[in-house]
Amino acid sequence: MSDTSSTHIDVNEELNPKTEVGDDKNKLLYGIEDRPPWYICMILGFQHYLTMFGSTVAIPLILAGGLGVADNPVALGKLISTIFFVSGIVTLLQTSIGNRLPIIQGGTFAFLAPALAILSEADDVMLTSNSTTVSPSVNTTDTDWQDKMVLLQGSIMVASVGQILIGLTGLPGLLMAYIGPITIAPTVAMVGLGLWKAAAETASQSWLVAIMTMALIIIFSQYLSNVTIPLPGGKEAIPIFKLFPVFLAIVTSWIICAILQAVGYLPPTDTTVLTESPWFRVPYPCQWGAPKVTLPAILGMLGAVVSSMIESIGDYYACARLCKISSPPKHAINRGILVEGIGCLISGMFGTGNGTTSYSENVGAIGITRVGSRIVIQVGAAIMMTLAVIGKFGAVFTTIPGPVIGGMFFVMFGMITAVGLSSLKNVDLDSTRNLLIVGFALFIGLAIPGWIEAETLKGNQIISTGVRELDQIILIFLKTSMFLSMSTAFFLDNTIPGTKEERGLIDCDQFTSSSSEGTRDPYLFPNFIQSRLDKCKFLRRLPIFPNSSMSLMKYDEEMGDVTDDQL
Repeated sequence: MSDTSSTHIDVNEELNPKTEVGDDKNKLLYGIEDRPPWYICMILGFQHYLTMFGSTVAIPLILAGGLGVADNPVALGKLISTIFFVSGIVTLLQTSIGNRLPIIQGGTFAFLAPALAILSEADDVMLTSNSTTVSPSVNTTDTDWQDKMVLLQGSIMVASVGQILIGLTGLPGLLMAYIGPITIAPTVAMVGLGLWKAAAETASQSWLVAIMTMALIIIFSQYLSNVTIPLPGGKEAIPIFKLFPVFLAIVTSWIICAILQAVGYLPPTDTTVLTESPWFRVPYPCQWGAPKVTLPAILGMLGAVVSSMIESIGDYYACARLCKISSPPKHAINRGILVEGIGCLISGMFGTGNGTTSYSENVGAIGITRVGSRIVIQVGAAIMMTLAVIGKFGAVFTTIPGPVIGGMFFVMFGMITAVGLSSLKNVDLDSTRNLLIVGFALFIGLAIPGWIEAETLKGNQIISTGVRELDQIILIFLKTSMFLSMSTAFFLDNTIPGTKEERGLIDCDQFTSSSSEGTRDPYLFPNFIQSRLDKCKFLRRLPIFPNSSMSLMKYDEEMGDVTDDQL
């Protein structure tokens, strides 16, 4: 573990105490339990903030039309600050008492389809009651958009209770006994592949700028990874490009975009939000009013909760793999889903208009920076909350050009796709059984959502059960790439005959880290919590709590440190 009190940095010891000189390029600079120097934590945490910024900001921008705040930058700024503030809270909960993985929590696109449907229904009610032909989605008053927001709040809060119960009962962990690498690989891969359209649409604003951003991230993270920059004084040096490739690429591209805007090549950025945003504002629960509950809204949100859970479980496995630790045990998966349910409940209380899920792009950032430290993510969460309170500072980063964010998405989503496919390393890829399952699952995940989108653009109705809410739920499932690929691979892998060796189930739970002996199980609670938990027999029986003695025994066995007498 790094010495945070020391000011001397030795590249081969301080930056990665577990990696020897000349070791493989894929080794982590910081493991999950390592604590980088505070200034490194600040910069890396800020880099994670920038990485999740584009996806997080996109959610309130998409909701703005339905809420009627598209032309109200002050209200929109409040929504943006709220979603970042809540993301910081839930990230701290997840990394501290949740699954304990270094994973960012934030808004999810799975909630947008039912949210927009709820807002559409609210518009119809307003049109009927006001007897007007003007759409309430345009130039609505503060009272109008807040009345619609509380409808979203109530449905999200009730739906989140279902996710909390799923986590508490241990249902996700029970299913893990039937989920192997052949199911995990296409699921995680589709987390990246399924976002191709969002990346392409964002980058298409200027392909030149997007390609430049992609090139800079690749150059910094790969070609210049061993270049060191001396610190003031000239005695120490740090591999700055290896540590901060995404941050440096964004800043460099941003500066170049400003020059291109000055010469008229790119359209100027709208900076009115800088003058209209308040300096300080702290979001608080029920800030838009008391939540309201309707049954149709709840049913729609329940489908979004299931889709979000599927995506998150795939991210757990991807994050663990990039951090070079074992696959998440059942209790960690159950606890992760539980905390995400609590996060959705908090999101509903604060009025983000959205839920919470694990962020794939930040998992990809771990693979590029090779920094899997938990404390870095926690610092990033603190930065989210701080900047959400400082309205002017957060407003500055809403001016990052879209193509820069799009170029970053290309690299991040590509990394996630590759991480998913790398789960097949222990699978027999000479088996036609395995090739059929993986290939078919991937194709299903791409083809069906694409077909539904094409038919929708033609004005054709895909599903018609006679119950609108049921139609929404079915469509959400059919448009979710991760759900389609996971359910297809899960069914085929558990029904088509195959040996454990062929399916890659023998070594799928082993640690891939080369950590030294005595390393603590990363999925355990902090010591002051775990020590008290071990004394309570009742809590240890719940599927969300680990047993430190059994967990460490399992860890030592996997590392080859348990004798037959201990077993």
